[in-house]
Amino acid sequence: MNLIADFLLAAGAFATALYCFILARRLKRFTTLETGMGGAIAVLSAQVDDMTKALEKARSTANSSSSSLEDQVRRAEAASARLELMLASLHDLPPETEGQTEADAEDRRLRFVRRRPERSPLRAAE
Repeated sequence: MNLIADFLLAAGAFATALYCFILARRLKRFTTLETGMGGAIAVLSAQVDDMTKALEKARSTANSSSSSLEDQVRRAEAASARLELMLASLHDLPPETEGQTEADAEDRRLRFVRRRPERSPLRAAE
């Protein structure tokens, strides 16, 4: 009986050793950096680093653009307020043609008249 138990124990140890050998080979292929999953993980890790850097750069650019845009909006609102004030002050001015009719205003307009120089009588005869 001891002999059968020793034989089964040796067979179990041999099967366990073979199983561990196969797992070791699979794990070695899995973690190789050039062809296996290790390579894919290394590539993905590098891409994540690149994307993180690009994201930080985009975030800083967006922040600077946002602050620049806020400054321009502030300046535009100030200019708009000044224009509204100027427009409101124009309503307080008296009209230019107060007490004048439209016909009087047209008569006061400058007119330019062109006259031809007179021809001398000698030239007319020629």
